[in-house]
Amino acid sequence: MDKLIINGGTRLKGEVKISGAKNAALPLIAACLLNEGCTTLSNIPTLRDITTIIKLMEKLGVEVKGKDILKIDASQVHSYRAPYELVKTMRASILVLGPLLARVGRAKVSLPGGCAIGPRPVNLHLKALESMGATIKLERGYIVAECKKLRGARVYFDLSTVTGTENIMMAATLAQGTTVVENAAKEPEVEELASALKKMGAHIEGAGTDVITIEGVAHLHPIEHTIMPDRIEAGTYMVAAGITQGDITLLNCNVTYLNALIEKLEEIGLKITEKNGNLRVVGTTPFKSTDVKTLPYPGFPTDMQAQIMTLLCLVEGASIVTETIFKDRFMHVGELRRLGADIRVEGNTAIVNGVKKLYGAPVMATDLRASASLVLAGLVAEGVTEVSRVYHLDRGYERMEVKLSQLGADIQRVKE
Repeated sequence: MDKLIINGGTRLKGEVKISGAKNAALPLIAACLLNEGCTTLSNIPTLRDITTIIKLMEKLGVEVKGKDILKIDASQVHSYRAPYELVKTMRASILVLGPLLARVGRAKVSLPGGCAIGPRPVNLHLKALESMGATIKLERGYIVAECKKLRGARVYFDLSTVTGTENIMMAATLAQGTTVVENAAKEPEVEELASALKKMGAHIEGAGTDVITIEGVAHLHPIEHTIMPDRIEAGTYMVAAGITQGDITLLNCNVTYLNALIEKLEEIGLKITEKNGNLRVVGTTPFKSTDVKTLPYPGFPTDMQAQIMTLLCLVEGASIVTETIFKDRFMHVGELRRLGADIRVEGNTAIVNGVKKLYGAPVMATDLRASASLVLAGLVAEGVTEVSRVYHLDRGYERMEVKLSQLGADIQRVKE
């Protein structure tokens, strides 16, 4: 198992290229199950989660070649079983459920695992698929679903769910009739998936709004598609610029999807300018405290909550961070306290009182975004910070220690 050793105190400066979006690539890879040809996906990030879903696709009989550019040939699907040993490490594995049902009429998918940030039940996916005619049972930790031909239906999500919206949208592309998804997730990654599906020949309207209409078609065809930049990785490096009082230019950065984050960082005092699709972020103190509340897109993203909290730890005054999306997503707070942060948690709210310094110490990552927050803290902490269990980090950040080193950070990966 690896850990990161960080000597804090270096002001980061330079350019960093933002990788393809993990949360866009995963559903797009799963969507290749819907057509019987060879789809080409480019700008694929090198991540643990990508490796996992490729292994899962190969278990189903799909041929996958390449790394940065994937050629995914789903001409043959020999299996409909997504095994526990793969699904347990990544909740997004549930995304093969809808495509398998639509393509081969059956699916056996292990109940998913992943980060320990509170329950993210799949019951919304299952209820929606049942309304489309699927028969679903739970057997020994597996979802067993069957349906000769899915049919269009009205689907209403009690809670906005990104993977639920994506799963049903994919299933509906080959269903008989029209499916209307209400209270659909509006995240950019949902729009990205809809765009690719439409290139394949799907009939989809309303992606990016809370009502998506899908008219089923008989067949989809393979395409070539480039994955969008990762807005959460971009946000993390923006915070890195601020917390180290640095000057970082983000290359390959889609500013359109970063508005809520940019607004908050500018409130704090970061200087952010856009030029030719690149984003320059300068951190110049004094910073101001602010309040943050996570919300579904286009609100402030829950996946940036831990990172901005780390920045607020060093901002004079009190800031309030409210988490409305996931229960137990304050697991990084205890580790930040080990570094000297002054944070008090009350229910789904954290009160952050700024301190003058953080101090290096051994800390342990609990989930993907918590990992990033601890690395950010280590960049500015006095002394040495050791971040253990960085396999969480590798699920969502491509070569983070390499990119930070190129910006001037004193950081290295070692075996524990």
